Amino acid sequence: MPSLRVASYNLRGLKDSAEAAAAVVRALAPDVLLLQELPRYPGSEYAVAAFARRCDLLWSGRTRLLSGTGLMTALRVTATDSVDRRLRVGLRENPRGYTQTRVRLPEGPQVDVVSVHLSLRAEQRVEHASTVLAELAAGREDPEQVPLVVGGDLNEGRDGAAWGVLAAGLEEVSADRPTFPAHQPHRHIDAVFARGHRAARPGDPAVLEGMPLREASDHLPVWVDLEV
Repeated sequence: MPSLRVASYNLRGLKDSAEAAAAVVRALAPDVLLLQELPRYPGSEYAVAAFARRCDLLWSGRTRLLSGTGLMTALRVTATDSVDRRLRVGLRENPRGYTQTRVRLPEGPQVDVVSVHLSLRAEQRVEHASTVLAELAAGREDPEQVPLVVGGDLNEGRDGAAWGVLAAGLEEVSADRPTFPAHQPHRHIDAVFARGHRAARPGDPAVLEGMPLREASDHLPVWVDLEV
C-alpha cells in the first residue's frame, strides 16, 4: 500500500539555526513538509531556497508571501503549483493564510495537502478553521475521492474550539504529545489531520533522539505515515 509521509514544522522565521532545522527535517525524511513562519522579508526567498536544498527537498518559490505558510516536497513526489490563500484579519493585524497543493506518489493516488497557521486570537482561529474547510470543500470537485491532509500550528490544544472544528471533519493522525516550546515542551499545539486515508502511523519520537531540536526552532515537528 502506498505510504505518504507528511510532516509539519513551525520554523520561527528561520531565526534560529537553519542548519539544525534542516538536520531535523532530513532525519524525518518527509515526502511533504508543511511549514509555518517562513521568513517574508525582502530577499528571504534565497534563505528559504537554501533551506530547501539543505533538507534535500523541492520548494516552488511561490508560497509564504501571504502569511508565512508554505510547503516543500521530496523528489519522489510530483506536485501541482502551490497556492497561498488569504484569511480575513482586522486592520493592522498580522496576516493569516494557508498554503495548498495536490501531490502524487509514483505508485499512488493524488492527495491534497494544506499548511495552516492559526491566529493567536481564539475567535479568529475558529473563523479561520471553518473558512479553510469550507474553501477546500468548495474547491474540490471530487472531495470524497481525493484524500485530504491539513497540518500546522493551531496555537491551541485539543480543548480549543478551532481544533474541534478541524477534528469534526478530519481525523487527527499525528502523535499526541507536546510540541511547544521546544526547550521544554508542555503544550500540544501542532498537529496533522487527514481524511480519506486507509491507515495512519504517527511519527515515532525516537527518530529525533539526539537531534538539535532546541537550536532548530521553538516548536517541535509532527509527522505521520499515511497509507493512501
